[in-house]
Order: sequence, then C-alpha cells, then structure tokens
Amino acid sequence: PPLGYYFTVPAYAAVWLGIEKLADLEPEIPEDIEEIKDKEYKNVNGKSLQLDIYRSENTARPAPLLVFIHGGSWKSGKRSDYLVYLLSYARKGYITATLSYRLLRDGPYPACIEDITDAVRWLHENAECYGYDPSRIALIGGSAGAHLALLAGYGWKSSDITGDNINMQSAGFGVKAVVDIYGPADLTTEYARNHSLVTSFLDKTWDEAPEIFIEASPVHYLDKNDPPTLILHGTSDRLVPVSQSERLKEILDSLEVPCIFHPLPGWPHTMDIVLRVNEFCQNKMDDFFRQYLN
Repeated sequence: PPLGYYFTVPAYAAVWLGIEKLADLEPEIPEDIEEIKDKEYKNVNGKSLQLDIYRSENTARPAPLLVFIHGGSWKSGKRSDYLVYLLSYARKGYITATLSYRLLRDGPYPACIEDITDAVRWLHENAECYGYDPSRIALIGGSAGAHLALLAGYGWKSSDITGDNINMQSAGFGVKAVVDIYGPADLTTEYARNHSLVTSFLDKTWDEAPEIFIEASPVHYLDKNDPPTLILHGTSDRLVPVSQSERLKEILDSLEVPCIFHPLPGWPHTMDIVLRVNEFCQNKMDDFFRQYLN
C-alpha cells in the first residue's frame, strides 16, 4: 500500500497544501460513455429516489453491475460523488450505477437501508433493459455508504418485519461481492454507540434501544452464505476506527467467507480522494472483481 502519514493532521495538510495530488472527483463524461440519468426506482410520499447508470458502447453484454453507494455520515453526500469510480469501471468493461437514498433530514434509520434494498431489487428486475447480468452484482460503498452496502449485502431485515433475514445473495438478487471502504460494521462498540453521528442516525441512545444498534450493525447478520468481501481501511482513521474492519475480517474468516483486507498504514478517513490511494484501491478492486464477478 502507499505509505501514509501516521498522524491525521499531516495527511490533511498534505492535501490542503497540494503536496498530494487528488483524484479527479468531478470528471467530464467522455463521449464513449453513455450516462442514463435520473431513473426513478422508488417514490416515498412524493419524494422521487433516483439512480444513474453508466456504460461504455464497447462493453460486452451482459456485463457485471457495480453499484456504488455514497457516504456522508448518513446525512449528506450525493450520488455523483463517486464519478471517479463510476467512469473508470465503465471503461473497464463493467456497467456501473449510483443511487440517491433518504438522508437523515428525510428520516432516521431504517429509511436509508430500505431504499438501498429497494434499489437493488429494481436494478435486478431491470437488468435486461440496461444490459447487465443480474446474477453478477457487486455493492461498493465508502464510510456510511460502506455500512449500507454491508447491511444490504449481508441480509438486513428490520425487526419491524416478520420473517427471516434477506440475504441478497441467497435470495436471488445477484449480489455476489461487497466492497467496504472504511465503513462501520459494528455499531454496538462503546465508541460507536456513544458517537453523536450514530445516535443521530438511529434516533436513539444505547440506553433507550440497544436492539436498534444491533439491528443496524452488519456484523449481526453474518453467516457462511454471505458474499465475498473486500475491505480497504486506513489505519489512522479517526472517524471510523480500523478496528471496525479488523472485527469484520475476524468474523468473516471464522465463517470461512472469502475476505480480503487491505489496511493502509498512515491514512485517515476519505483517504481515496488522494490519487495514489485511489489508484491502489482500484487496483485491489480490479483483482477482487476479476476473481468473484467474472
């Protein structure tokens, strides 16, 4: 991995001072990439939830589908935040998608994860129309988006709904792989359950409703049938400690679920805005997708 800074302040200073070259986070859409914008996958009380799809005219079809879920502490962010990945992977022979979901201002948990699972269902049902393979879908997210990708991939089910957990792989929704980029996996740790971002997201404190913290934790749903998982996490992350990913890796290994974990020494949260880190992440994602989607 590219060597980082070990302390958060020097890392961010290197970005602010221009020492580190940044990835192009707002690239132009090239002529050979088709952008299918603003497809409504769901409408909630008049609020249209939409997704965008990107594909190259040269891509052999049906291609694998990569679904990118933006981060932003469950309260901010937009689906275009991952254009750098969406366009890169559209050029590499994949069809890519990115979606909007309800943020905290539109309602606390479980609104956002309900939207993610509904979007995956919509994408699965509309595969033939857009030329991707509904049996080869990967979910990729960063930070809060990684948390939602893990929840959906591992089989989130609200306690308000009767029945067994829905595993997106075994239930026939085609999720064959999950990529977790510095995402929280266990909201029941002392650090997580006392963090204001988590309590705002869940609209509860641990003392009020510990069962909600459990229900919203991806590690709660792990079993031997879960999809292969790639984890990328900076060891200097002060917002989402790398121990979250270490814990996830430990449980996946115990269940013999394929898991590849790349801790990046000395890198903080949102590390992949730095070009050399972004290139490393894409390199590892390339290998992972070749192994589990192709």
